Amino acid sequence: MASKYTPSGPVSRVIHEIEETVIALLLGLMTLVTFTNVVLRYVFNSQLIWGLELTLILFAWLVIFGISYGFKVTMHLGVDALITLVGKPVQFAMALIGAGVTLVYVLLLMKGAWDYWAPFAGFNATSGHWFPTGFANSRDQGWYETEQVPIPFLQGWLEATFNMGETYEKLPRFIPYFILPFGVLLMVIRVIEATVRIIRAGEGSLIVSHEAEEAVEQAAALNKED
Repeated sequence: MASKYTPSGPVSRVIHEIEETVIALLLGLMTLVTFTNVVLRYVFNSQLIWGLELTLILFAWLVIFGISYGFKVTMHLGVDALITLVGKPVQFAMALIGAGVTLVYVLLLMKGAWDYWAPFAGFNATSGHWFPTGFANSRDQGWYETEQVPIPFLQGWLEATFNMGETYEKLPRFIPYFILPFGVLLMVIRVIEATVRIIRAGEGSLIVSHEAEEAVEQAAALNKED
């Protein structure tokens, strides 16, 4: 069974609090924008024209950022029917194999995420089909913009740095797309940390196992007491 995550030191606690604050902010902003749009539409017959697109961006950030957080706190659900049938040594070996496969997968995701995002920021994608062998000359796509989202800040700097001084009318796409390489990099770090945790603590799984079922049972027991 997976163990509950607890920060091990002051730095870990700060990072943990920052991550949870970011997740809360993303959820809060999505709710605020959606609620504001509903009020504007039904009360004032108006709307934030960029509201839906911004909500989609925030949701994408929440999902990708949340995946790495899930690896850290061991909250991803999985099927453990086979794991529970074998002994501790076999569970440990299976956990290491699963962690290794997961690490290879997120490293491939990291290459794909960088290769997709880099041209939008004016950088070069990597060469090589599976693993990076260098950098290939990529067509600069820094001029691509979102459909409706305005630029809230640093417009002049963004234009000079990423668009050769040309004017941006809307938020450049490389900003919302930045969550791809950043979020996957966090996944790589968290999977490595989880692998080290398995080796050190002898854990038998990367997943949350029965804890969701136990949480339901605990909630039922509390309801009976009430």
